[in-house]
Amino acid sequence: MGTINRILIFFVFICLPVKAEMILPNKDFKPIDVIKIQLNALKKNDSPKKDAGIEQTWIFAHPINKMYTGPLERFKIMLKSDDYKYLINHVSHEIKLLRNEKNKHMFNVLVLSNKKTIYSFNWSLEKGDENNCLDCWFTSSVSRPINMGNSI
Repeated sequence: MGTINRILIFFVFICLPVKAEMILPNKDFKPIDVIKIQLNALKKNDSPKKDAGIEQTWIFAHPINKMYTGPLERFKIMLKSDDYKYLINHVSHEIKLLRNEKNKHMFNVLVLSNKKTIYSFNWSLEKGDENNCLDCWFTSSVSRPINMGNSI
């Protein structure tokens, strides 16, 4: 194969749109897995497309939570608001289990924002209902952040 053909094939692969599949709720995911999926998506919110991280987070929002925060376009506005914007494109996060019950878990999440400030959130998860993956974990609430100061 000639050099020009190899270059053309290379550019074709680079220019093809990347189709990233969203991760869907699954009964095999533990509560910590759900938070990690959401936080990792928010950490790189605009990859592979604008607001993909918010959309991934929305998929794991508890159905009851969606009644208050949805539809998706309203959820996007909420996550970009002053209360939750620190989650978007954050630098890093730490997750600590606070409460572990049969159908409810609560975690404390420390987020290092892209402005190098640490914020604390309480993140609650509950099992789905009979209409929405009964044995799957979903985020039922996320507290407003507490500013913990600068990391440096």
